[in-house]
Amino acid sequence: MAEFPYKITRWPKKERPRERLLEHGPQYLTEAELLGILIGKGTRKKTAVDLAREILDQYGSLQKISSRSTAELTAFKGIGSAKAAILSAAFELARRIQSRGDSNKKSFKRSSDVANHYLPLMRDLRKEVFKVLLLNRANRLIKEVMISEGTLDASIVHPRDVFREALFEPAAGVILIHNHPSGNPNPSEEDIRITKQLVEAGRLLGIRVYDHIILAEEGYRSLADDGLL
Repeated sequence: MAEFPYKITRWPKKERPRERLLEHGPQYLTEAELLGILIGKGTRKKTAVDLAREILDQYGSLQKISSRSTAELTAFKGIGSAKAAILSAAFELARRIQSRGDSNKKSFKRSSDVANHYLPLMRDLRKEVFKVLLLNRANRLIKEVMISEGTLDASIVHPRDVFREALFEPAAGVILIHNHPSGNPNPSEEDIRITKQLVEAGRLLGIRVYDHIILAEEGYRSLADDGLL
């Protein structure tokens, strides 16, 4: 196949990604072509689609690209801060769509309900994040509270911080969630120890800990489902 000129505007019209999308729909484009549309313009020696292919080759999949910071994206020649922001915004919108609906109206009755909503949002995070979901008596989400970001240990996840907002709302119960950047959702000994500490603290305060769910690239684990609460 003959090589196309470096500018997509010089390609035959029927081969241009944007025109093909408008005529046939986005489902007919490759991942590189869709990324290329977001990137917009390439460099003097690479089209936007070539640049998209380079990024895909580097990281292997759209999911892995979606977890990259803007600083990592700008390491590619031809990706400035504006283009990196567009890519990051597009991936974040995709995560929010995939998380299925408005979290303020979400009902969490099973561990799978939580996983379906939060896996798209948290499984690709590069740092470990710990959140608490405050629920009313109907198991509807009242509020989502960020507790810590970084390595999970008892000095960071303190019962005082976990239950403060739950007492103010007041919440009938809470679900604990955090991610494992390693990709393995299996709980560590520290995860189990912290969970038991928080369950006991909640019991003293009259706030039930319904579950602690660990999210990762390989799936999720529910400590309640595993009988570890």
